[in-house]
Amino acid sequence: MRNIIAALLCLLSAVVSAQTEKYQMRAVWIASVANVDWPSKSNLSVTEQQNEMIGMLDRFKELNINAVVFQIRPASDALFVSSYEPWSLWLNGSGVAPSPFYDPLQFVIQEAHARCIEVHVWLNPYRVSLDDTTMLCKEHPLFEHRDLIKKYGNRYFFDPGRDETRAYLNKIVADVVMRYDVDAVHFDDYFYPYKVGKLEFPDEDTYLANPRGFAPDKRDDWRRNNVNLIISELQQTIKGIKPWVDFGISPFGVWRNFRTDPRGSKTTAGTTNYDDLYADIRLWLESGMIDYVVPQLYWEIGKEVADYKELIDWWCHNSFGRNLYIGLFASGLKNQKGPAWNKGNELARQMTLNKKYPQQEGVFLYSARPLLKNPLGICDTLRNNYFRYPSLVPRHHGDMSLNLLRPQNVRVLSGENEKRLVWDETPASGGEKVAYYVIYAFKRNEKTNYNTSRNIIGKSAVPYFDLPDEYKSGKHVFAVTSVNRYRCESAPSLAE
Repeated sequence: MRNIIAALLCLLSAVVSAQTEKYQMRAVWIASVANVDWPSKSNLSVTEQQNEMIGMLDRFKELNINAVVFQIRPASDALFVSSYEPWSLWLNGSGVAPSPFYDPLQFVIQEAHARCIEVHVWLNPYRVSLDDTTMLCKEHPLFEHRDLIKKYGNRYFFDPGRDETRAYLNKIVADVVMRYDVDAVHFDDYFYPYKVGKLEFPDEDTYLANPRGFAPDKRDDWRRNNVNLIISELQQTIKGIKPWVDFGISPFGVWRNFRTDPRGSKTTAGTTNYDDLYADIRLWLESGMIDYVVPQLYWEIGKEVADYKELIDWWCHNSFGRNLYIGLFASGLKNQKGPAWNKGNELARQMTLNKKYPQQEGVFLYSARPLLKNPLGICDTLRNNYFRYPSLVPRHHGDMSLNLLRPQNVRVLSGENEKRLVWDETPASGGEKVAYYVIYAFKRNEKTNYNTSRNIIGKSAVPYFDLPDEYKSGKHVFAVTSVNRYRCESAPSLAE
């Protein structure tokens, strides 16, 4: 009985902590490839596409989600206006511009930011096509840059060993960061492709042409170096344009197995980042090449070959001070991935376990459409237990020395059946605009505490906030802060 009570108290403590976490990443992946999430079909009208996205974002705001990871380049194509690559087939089935015209990425940024939701743009660096290439237009990179592309299995990929590939990818990313108000650039787990049986990636000619000092028996090291180079270059490209924009990676959940490398995790995974995808994510973290990491820990607690508990512990001890978020498989609840996923709510168990590890700062949930179907009541669990109060995205690890200006002239305006908190628009500081404002409420004569999300009643992208009914009685005092693009918060200003 004592053990049961202790366990219940531990669970209650974890839930309360989750409810009051002020800085916590709460992100959702929105996959466009093969119409996984958005648009749900490739034959929707522009109005239907936009209404689908607005519906998603409205629901995310209700759930206190604070970031979306929007897939804008699934296979060397674009869900944005690009001078280099064609429109994605998954946008409208034809690979041409939307009609009537709109820019999907600009639309998502506008709508998400209006709801104080960050937009991380998700690009696949090397994938050129899926299995079917018959619908690709003649302007597609498969035809325009054929000399940089290799066929592996039934698919095509940019050759990571070519200097021209790195130059091309830097150009694509620079174009997006320069023209769009994005919050982060995001890659997932696809670097060198997942192995196709015993087939080797066909890069013998590339290696022989430019071995860069790697001996023939070190071909794997050469491949890893190819990927290291593009990661390092992209970080410099992004920061050189907008230093507040993050560069994040969501790798396969296992770096290396312990039996192969004593630095690895106590797992026996058949695939690893380092040995099979040639992605040395641990090096990227240690050397500061990336800003955040989101390992895809899509296995259940207690899984024999890859135990969730073992892996979160490993990543927490190998994040080297970078922002660490955990990738959770929300779709596993709907897909009934296995016995553990059918007994209660595996994601809730994982999120409760996460609270034991202060190094992790939040979660990314894959993916949007299955999540919003509320499998096993996961949305209710998130809203009532883990995401009950609004939270701020964890602070940027870059230069945060800018002087933040606090909101001025905060006051409450009363009208017929409404009360609105208003303030003067906060001017730009350090050359960058305010990202959004945070609104706090405290009962009169109560000590003000700005270090818990419990006292946050909302966020606003504009210099006003309509007070909910429970805050119209005059029993509360209010304060407002501003948050800049580095995710730093100003000092508060109390309402006059």
